[in-house]
Order: sequence, then structure tokens, then C-alpha cells
Amino acid sequence: MSEPPHPPPLPPELDPATRRALAAGLYNRCWDLLVLDDRTPEQDAELIHAAHASRYHWGEIADTPARLWRGEWMCSRVYAVLGRAEPALWHARRALTLVEAGDAVAEEWDRPAIYEAMARASFVAGDAAEGATWKARATTPAIACRPAGRAWRDRPSRRPPR
Repeated sequence: MSEPPHPPPLPPELDPATRRALAAGLYNRCWDLLVLDDRTPEQDAELIHAAHASRYHWGEIADTPARLWRGEWMCSRVYAVLGRAEPALWHARRALTLVEAGDAVAEEWDRPAIYEAMARASFVAGDAAEGATWKARATTPAIACRPAGRAWRDRPSRRPPR
């Protein structure tokens, strides 16, 4: 009779500061890749992995539920930009569920950002009516919370606060 296989070793424990640095750095790496005009297939793959890795590390140390829904927002954004409707919708819906559950700590721009994710994902999925509905929901509160005298612009290079 052979010995049962040994379970694989567990990953090393990371302290919260290291996890925070990884989560933030990977989130920022997503933005670096999103703004590229001509990403390679390898960069597209890195973009997906960076978004998920950032969300994972935030999930391990989340000091506020906002870290979770913003991570889900980024995953949705990445998939929408890459034209992948199903995961874009899944992550946008997850972000919406999380922000609704933790609304007390939401910043005024969190909901509009998540509605924007729902709109983008819906448009990518080919559902123009649903996309328009979410876009209207995203635009109304976003206009109300923008700084006075500043135009609302939808630019992928804008990094929301972490």
C-alpha cells in the first residue's frame, strides 16, 4: 500500500501592510494597463490576473467593505474593456450587492461607479436598454457629487481613490 500524498504546503502568511501594498500596487497596475492604446494578449492576461489578485488581497485585509466592492468594480471594468460580458456582469452585480449591504460606509461616488460598471457590462453583453438604464442611474448622482466647475468625464485613465 502506498503512502497517501502529502498536502501541498500552505502559502506563507503575509502581514497586513504587505497585503495592502500588494492590493494597491496591483490595482494601480490595472490602471497602467487599461490606459495602453494597444495592449498585447499577454498584457490583457496580466490585466485580468492583476485585477483578481488585487481584489484577493483586499479581501484578506479589508478594513472596510468599500475595498471589496471597489475591487469587484475593477474586475468588472477589466472584463468590460476586454469585451467579456459574462464576467463583467458577474463582478458588477457582486459590487452592487456588496455596496448595498455596506451602504453606510459608501462614499458618494461609490454607487455611481458601480452603476457605471453595470452599464458598461450591459452594453458589452449587447443589452442596450439595460445599459442605458444603468447609465442614467450612474450619471445623475455622479453629476451631483462632482466638484463645482468640473466636467464629468468618462476616461479610463482616471483613478478613483482607493
